[in-house]
Amino acid sequence: MNSSSMHLKILLPFRVFAEYEGVTRIVAETYQGSFGILPNRLDCAAALAPGILTYETAADGEVYLAIDQGMLVKTGTEVLVSVRNAIGGIELDRLREAVEREFLELDEHEKSVRSVMAKLESGFVRRFMEYHRG
Repeated sequence: MNSSSMHLKILLPFRVFAEYEGVTRIVAETYQGSFGILPNRLDCAAALAPGILTYETAADGEVYLAIDQGMLVKTGTEVLVSVRNAIGGIELDRLREAVEREFLELDEHEKSVRSVMAKLESGFVRRFMEYHRG
C-alpha cells in the first residue's frame, strides 16, 4: 500500500465489522464536530460520537456507515475504528434515521437500566447496614 491511501479497519466488541484497502479519505463525527483524515495526516486519536462515518476509495467512491460511539486511532496508514455497533449497506438518509433509532435510543435505555441498578444497589446496601447494626 502506498502513502496516498490508508487501510481502514472497523472493529466491534466481538468481531471485525469490515476492512477496506485503498482508502483515500475518511470523515468521522466527534462530540466536538466532524473532522477529516487524509493519508498523510499526522497520527491521531479521537473519541467518536454516534453518527455517520464516510470513507472514500477509488473503486467504491464515497461510502457511508452508521456507527455508534467509540474510538478512532490513526497510525501511519492504518486507521482503526473501534465502536460498539455499526450499520452499512443502506442509503444515506436511512443511515441517519438508523443512528437516531438504534444508537441514541439504546443509550437512553442503558441510562434507565443503570439508574434502576443504582437504586437497587443503594437499597441493598442500606438494608445490609440495617441488618448489620441490628
